[in-house]
Amino acid sequence: MGSFLLRRVLLGALTLFAVSIVTFAMFFALPRDPATAMCPKNCDAQRLERVRAELGLNDPKPKQYLRYMSGVFVGRENCPAPCLGYSYVNNEPVSQTIGRVIPVTLSIVIPASVLWLALGIGLGMLSALRRGTVFDRLAIGFSLSGASMQLYFVGGVLLLVFVYTLKVLPYPHYTPLLDDPLAWCTALVLPWCTLAFLFSAVYARLSRAQMLETMSEDFVRTAMAKGLRQRTVVRRHVLRAAITPLVTAAGLDVGTALGGTVITETTFGFRGLGRTAIDAVRDGDLPTIMGTVLLAAAFIVVANIVVDALYTTIDPRIRLR
Repeated sequence: MGSFLLRRVLLGALTLFAVSIVTFAMFFALPRDPATAMCPKNCDAQRLERVRAELGLNDPKPKQYLRYMSGVFVGRENCPAPCLGYSYVNNEPVSQTIGRVIPVTLSIVIPASVLWLALGIGLGMLSALRRGTVFDRLAIGFSLSGASMQLYFVGGVLLLVFVYTLKVLPYPHYTPLLDDPLAWCTALVLPWCTLAFLFSAVYARLSRAQMLETMSEDFVRTAMAKGLRQRTVVRRHVLRAAITPLVTAAGLDVGTALGGTVITETTFGFRGLGRTAIDAVRDGDLPTIMGTVLLAAAFIVVANIVVDALYTTIDPRIRLR
């Protein structure tokens, strides 16, 4: 187990290294000169050249990349380690920009993921146990409805109904959890419900299919033939075997969502990691682009490592080497 996790961590570090190279190379493939975004208004050619020299944009590309990556570990001027660069567009270190917006993204994604996993997996498993009943048909209709809708449509409808028409909820905004827990919760209910509805529909279909497939296995039929109650067989054997593929999907979805919920933030007017990354691309802000992309990739890498580590706990038949 320890050697497996060590290999996965090393592979994750190599993945982040590759992501940083690709992001750095793609940025300089853009037609826009990054110095123009950082030069003041009425910037003449001489001043633009001075800005390019101050930013080191005249240096060879490998030297610029090494300067950036070394700052992550040892820091740079006015930017302590882990330094993700200094944004001259925002006039602050990228780490400060990310530190300001990441609580918004975490506040949206973490509670929403708990809701969509609980609702989706629970609904799918109950549907499988009651296959062919009215409940099963309603659950299938729910999952098909959620899977066929888009976030901006569902979010817009919920805003129209609960904020503008019924006026039972405030317009979604971010309040720090420690400042006012109740305001934090009520202001984020709509984004949570929107994500939970859309994602739970997918997990309901996956969990139902996995449950039905597992319940047809020989070991389940053998346990039932020995006289064990269905509830006992489901709890001790079926659930653990059926949930393993769902853990993989959950790890990828949560990691991707943490990397930037662009559509969610745009629909409800939040400024989180996703909106920050989009604005950085529009402004040609290389340090912020690099920082947000690396952080998003790190979320996905960590999520995959956690999922692999959970496999042996969920399903004893799996052995990691």
